[in-house]
Amino acid sequence: MDSRYYPGVEADVQQLVAELRKLFDEGDYEVQTMQVSQTAVLQARKSSTLRDLTGLSSALTIKITPEHGGTRVEIGMQKWFDKAAVAAVVAMFLAAPLLVVPALGAYWQYRLTEDAWKIVEEHVARKAGGYVPPLPGRCGTCGAANVAGSDYCSTCGAALRATKCESCGAEQRDPNARFCSRCGKPLGGKA
Repeated sequence: MDSRYYPGVEADVQQLVAELRKLFDEGDYEVQTMQVSQTAVLQARKSSTLRDLTGLSSALTIKITPEHGGTRVEIGMQKWFDKAAVAAVVAMFLAAPLLVVPALGAYWQYRLTEDAWKIVEEHVARKAGGYVPPLPGRCGTCGAANVAGSDYCSTCGAALRATKCESCGAEQRDPNARFCSRCGKPLGGKA
């Protein structure tokens, strides 16, 4: 799962879940939400009879966790949870990472994930009064403290410095981006 930590921002979890749910409702996805301890979990999937009968359906899973000093959001593909069974496995859910079940096409996963991250980023920016960069010395992905001047996080390897597009000068927030989010041109030999 892709995990991002927003330091100094207390997201309105209920509102954020409602905004994400609207994205999925408009796309005709089956959606379920649940609360596990302090973590709000939202899952969305395209349902089919074959997937339902075999139990091999997977869903885009979004976990929103308020943490001391910020909010952590995790997004990735995971097994669709049967709500009735969730109550019996809450302890396991908190203690062990969820199983990733690859069942959906890469494009669907990528597009839906990007749309969900966009909603999360917009919500966080509204709550903070603007874009929230990582705190100095903190990783924006995992929240770990790093030595001043580091280019990459020593815990998760994420880029700590924002890059700029050589063509239009737009700041790129995604360190893994291959193309500019404003003009679409390739970024520094990553295409």
